[in-house]
Amino acid sequence: MRLLFVYNANSGKLNGFFDAGHKLVSPSTYKCTLCALTHNTFFEKESWKKFRTACDVPMTFYHKDEFKVKYPNNNLIYPVILKQKEQRLSIVLNADGLKEIFSVDDLITKLKNLLKEE
Repeated sequence: MRLLFVYNANSGKLNGFFDAGHKLVSPSTYKCTLCALTHNTFFEKESWKKFRTACDVPMTFYHKDEFKVKYPNNNLIYPVILKQKEQRLSIVLNADGLKEIFSVDDLITKLKNLLKEE
């Protein structure tokens, strides 16, 4: 099993610059709730980094443009967290579910509970 995290942002330095600016100027309207949970304006949150590096389950992170290239036949709303077992993808947390999580600690707890069930 592998977890796939797909951010509602495109890759590239220029896009990253615009995303950081958006987070600074108007964080409440930033379009990627997953990014808002796992990152500060410029860096990955320390508690998220600790969880991610200590977790036994492999994780892959994509910007939405990268994900669409690798998995072109998926019609998803971003951001999204997926579980990949063999070649099958299933949704762990969709965009609406991520909107209901208000802290990185809550996200970590949800993911830990999911991993216990596996």
